[in-house]
Amino acid sequence: MGCWLANLLDPRIRPAALTLPFTPLQVYREAVENGLVPDLQLVPAGVAGWHRDLLADSMTTSRAAEFNDSMAAGFTPPGRTDSRAQGMRFEVKPEDGKRDMARRTSRRTLRYGFIGAGGIAGAHLRELAKRDDVEVVAMADISEEAISGHRERFGISAGYEDWNEMLAAEGLDAVSVCTPNNLHEQPTIDALKAGCDVLCEKPLADSAEAGERMVAAAREAGRKLVIGFQYRYNARTQFLRRAADGGQFGNILYASVKALRRRGIPNWGVFGRKELQGGGPLIDIGVHVLEMTHYTMGSPVPVSACADMFTYIGNKPSNRIESAWKGWDHRTYDVEDLAVGRIRFDNGAVVHIEAAFAAHIAGDDWNFTLMGDKGGASWDPPQIFRDEHGHMVNKTPAWLGEKQNPMFQGKMFNFVEHCLHDRPTLAPGEDGLAVQRMLDALYRSAENGGGEVAI
Repeated sequence: MGCWLANLLDPRIRPAALTLPFTPLQVYREAVENGLVPDLQLVPAGVAGWHRDLLADSMTTSRAAEFNDSMAAGFTPPGRTDSRAQGMRFEVKPEDGKRDMARRTSRRTLRYGFIGAGGIAGAHLRELAKRDDVEVVAMADISEEAISGHRERFGISAGYEDWNEMLAAEGLDAVSVCTPNNLHEQPTIDALKAGCDVLCEKPLADSAEAGERMVAAAREAGRKLVIGFQYRYNARTQFLRRAADGGQFGNILYASVKALRRRGIPNWGVFGRKELQGGGPLIDIGVHVLEMTHYTMGSPVPVSACADMFTYIGNKPSNRIESAWKGWDHRTYDVEDLAVGRIRFDNGAVVHIEAAFAAHIAGDDWNFTLMGDKGGASWDPPQIFRDEHGHMVNKTPAWLGEKQNPMFQGKMFNFVEHCLHDRPTLAPGEDGLAVQRMLDALYRSAENGGGEVAI
C-alpha cells in the first residue's frame, strides 16, 4: 500500500485510473505509522491542502464520483499550476462503502462533553460535527435554554445543570470548557480528575495562580490540557513561525501587538464585568494577538511588565453614537476600554501591546509586527522584510490557504487528534499559563500606577 500512496503523491508516476480495494484513509494511516509519508494532520494550514482533503476523508462512492466529475471538468487541485492531475480517476468498488462503514463503527470514538453552553460552545460544536470519530453526548450549563438550542441542532442526548453530575454519569473522554473566565479553573480541574482530556477556552483562567493549579492538576491526573489559542493555527502565523525557525529574523528584538476596535464593546455576555472576566479588551481580544506573537517569537520567558489602562466610553450609555454593537450595559461596565503596555523577556526582547474595545482611531487594527537583527515581519498583510542581494526586499507568500484550512477547525481537529492518537498539540496548557502570567502582570502594573512589575 505504501507504493500506491507514493505513486499518488508523486505527479510523475500518477496512473490514469486507480481501483481501490481499501480506503485512502487506511493507506494514509498505515503509511504514516511506517514513516513512509509525513503526517498531513500536523502540516500547518496552507500546506498540502489538496492531499489532506483527498486522503483524510474516506473515499466513498459518492465522493469518488464527485472527484471524477471535477477532473472531467478540467479542475486542477489547489496549489497545482500544471494539468498533470487532470484525467486522474478513482474507481471505488460497491463493497468499499460497506467496508468503510464497518471501519468507522469499529474504531475508537471520542466521547465528548461540554461545560458551558454559550456562543463559543457553538463554534466548537460546528467543527466537531464534521468528524465521524467524535460523539458529543452531553452538555452542562446553568441555563437550560442555552443547552436546548445546541442539543436540538447537534443531537446531543443529555443536558445537565451540574457539570460534576455529567462527569460522573457519562464516561466522557474529553470536554470543552466554555464558561466565563472566572469559571475556567474548577470545571477544568474536576474534568481532569474525572479522567477527561480538556480543551479550555482562552484565556486559561482569570489569574496565573488559577492557571498554575490547572496545569498541576493535568500533570497529576496524567491527562491532556490544551488552551483554545486558535490564532496559532492560522496560516499567516504558521508562515511567520516557520520563517522565525528558519532564521529569517535573526534575534527578534521587538514586537508590536495591536488588538484595537474603534467601537466594539460586546453587548452580550459578561465581557464588561471584571469580577467574571478578569478584565476587558486586554484579556478578551488582546490575548489572541499576544499569544500568536509570543508563539511566533519562539515563546521566550517573560520577566517583567508595565501597563496603563483607561475607561472613558464603555461606562457611558451606548445610544449617544451609532455603532454596530449598541446596547451594552454601561451600568455594570467596570473594565478598561483601552490598555497599553510593555513586556520584557529573558532574551532581551520587548513587546509593546495595545488593546481596545473602543478607541478614537481610523478603524479596527488586528496585527503584530516583528523586528529582528536580520529581518522583520508583519502579520497583516503577511510579509517578511530583509536585506538580500544588495537590496531591501519585501517577501509576500503567493498562497496560504486560509479559506481551505480555517484556523478554528485546525484548533478543534488538532485537539481530537491529540486525544485519540497522541498527536502533538500546538497549544499546551503551559503556553496558556505563560500568557496568563503576562496578562496578570500588565493588570497588576496598571492597578499600581503603571510601574514595572516582575513576572
